[in-house]
Amino acid sequence: MSAAPSPSPAAPRRTALDAVHRALGATMTDFAGWDMPLRYGSEREEHQAVRTRAGLFDLSHMGEITVTGPQAGQALDHALVGHLSALAVGRARYTMVCAPDGGILDDLIVYRLTEERYLVVANASNAQTVLDTLALRAAEFDATVTDDREAYALLAVQGPQAAGIVGSLTDADLPALRYYAGLPGTVAGVPALIARTGYTGEDGFELFVAPADAERLWEALLTAGAGAGLVPCGLSCRDTLRLEAGMPLYGHELTANTTPFDAGLGRVVKFDKPGDFVGREALAAAAARAAEQPPRTLVGLVAEGRRVPRAGYAVTGPDGAVVGEVTSGAPSPTLGVPVAMAYVDASAAAPGTPGVAVDIRGSREPYRVVALPFYRRER
Repeated sequence: MSAAPSPSPAAPRRTALDAVHRALGATMTDFAGWDMPLRYGSEREEHQAVRTRAGLFDLSHMGEITVTGPQAGQALDHALVGHLSALAVGRARYTMVCAPDGGILDDLIVYRLTEERYLVVANASNAQTVLDTLALRAAEFDATVTDDREAYALLAVQGPQAAGIVGSLTDADLPALRYYAGLPGTVAGVPALIARTGYTGEDGFELFVAPADAERLWEALLTAGAGAGLVPCGLSCRDTLRLEAGMPLYGHELTANTTPFDAGLGRVVKFDKPGDFVGREALAAAAARAAEQPPRTLVGLVAEGRRVPRAGYAVTGPDGAVVGEVTSGAPSPTLGVPVAMAYVDASAAAPGTPGVAVDIRGSREPYRVVALPFYRRER
């Protein structure tokens, strides 16, 4: 009797812009169960376009979850580490959802759309976990958690020219829109939530629209931005951009085995908010440990040579002993050398610590310890 065939893996999901990406010749990749554009041509050129002009991204793989009701804010205060009920309408906040032991389940952006309506944006790889966790933790509140992942396409325009490009197509008062804020408006005639957020270290806008409007908006943005040097950009340059800006990536700098305090992001945990929240006790203990002597610190590493570190590579001290581990690494198009983020022991965490190296396939390559971020835009 022959064995039953093993089930074939589910086909990757496709965004509303899938046909556009393929028509542009994008190299596609499976990312968190989605077929996404990795690059359209040169990832270095796409990276430099965002740093010097503007780039257009399809981020429709992100997970949108709506929390509504008279106690929506209190439910989020209980479920997340931030004080979301204190968020003003029209503002956004970076926060996290943690396990009872303090480990990070995901990092999030939460937008307060109205007094009783919040939009939670989760990473694609964790969206179902976040949805299930919020639904469970909100059950005791007068609040409703809704899976709205099918209701949105998400486009982002990032770079020094972003404000001019989006501003030429919208009726919204973009100059008055602050960083980490959002407002409803139209862009190229398309109804949108216009948010001034991003993950590149540059100024920019994320545009939440109906999937049916995504292609129309994409084409309008490319046309409006042609004279300003706007180009389509894939996930590859998004990763090098966020790395240069010292922004953490879930699964690398943030995991279920790290707390916000391990990652140097303890500021997002609001112990002074009213009521209890999941993970409070464990996070208070993590805060106390970090105040005394953090077990490891997230630092930046800049190569003295040309070899590129990758996640998981060991960081060593002057005597060759392992003092840490690389979490993310890549060539930096802006700096012109390889860079990395790594968790290291206190003995190797100070900028300029001598004798630090990364073990790259058995070779100890010298690296200089620096404070994060590697790149900070002029404001």
